[in-house]
Amino acid sequence: MQLPQDYIIAPDPTAPRLTREVTGTDHTGALTEISVVEERPLTIFLNSQEVVTAMTIGDYPEYLAVGFLRNQGMLKNDEVITAVDYDDDLEVVVVRTASKTTYEEKVKKKTRTSGCAVGTVFGDMMEGLEGLTLPETHVKTSWLYALAHRINTTPSLYLQAGAIHGSVLCAQDRPLVYMEDVGRHNAVDKIAGWMFLNGISADDKILYTTGRLTSEMVIKTALMGIPVLASRSGFTAWGVEIARQVGLTCIGRMRGKRFVCLSGEERLDWDADPDSVPEDSRKPGRKSAE
Repeated sequence: MQLPQDYIIAPDPTAPRLTREVTGTDHTGALTEISVVEERPLTIFLNSQEVVTAMTIGDYPEYLAVGFLRNQGMLKNDEVITAVDYDDDLEVVVVRTASKTTYEEKVKKKTRTSGCAVGTVFGDMMEGLEGLTLPETHVKTSWLYALAHRINTTPSLYLQAGAIHGSVLCAQDRPLVYMEDVGRHNAVDKIAGWMFLNGISADDKILYTTGRLTSEMVIKTALMGIPVLASRSGFTAWGVEIARQVGLTCIGRMRGKRFVCLSGEERLDWDADPDSVPEDSRKPGRKSAE
């Protein structure tokens, strides 16, 4: 697949293992065939310990495993990963580290989170946020409009089959890494894993998500060190509260020329006239997958 311009990683709607054709009956009683997203289990090990089995579409399992462990606080910023081994037949990823991790403490408590694919958070959800300082990187509103248009018209599994979430790592007005999965938590974890394994700085990045701006999405973004989180979808009250506590710029309801910023508005540079931005086209664009 030829990547869309600027993307380092982008969805591949033609990948054979990610969707299948299913025959059904439409509202008129006629037979119809549609693409539906595949869903398969992936078991993640940290060294010799089994941590979790996640339901995923099955692409980028190594990034998903490392990102999940990183976002649950089981891998520290300076953790040395010696190997990431994936067995396609067993659907297992083993992340190996040079030293002992904090798995045992983290697994003592776990909180089931809201949203698709039942995300799981181990230990204290707020751990790591105390004393966190995010970069003061400024964001031009013209970048937001350009990103929304570009992302919403990029070929994706959602546009082909629906029932999926997307997250996109961006720099200024350029989308870089676009991940999709059945749960928005998985999509973000894949990005976190890619950043961790490639030593990518978060200081100047924007994270775009198609899902709701919930507490866990805010926490994951903040712990990744990304200063700006944006979405076509809406907010939860706790998500906004945490974003304000940690100084995260939180932007939602990005549709056409409209958006709402409920936290961190001091990072915004209002360089674009909303009247010059075309209204959102509903047909080719992506709808929010709540």
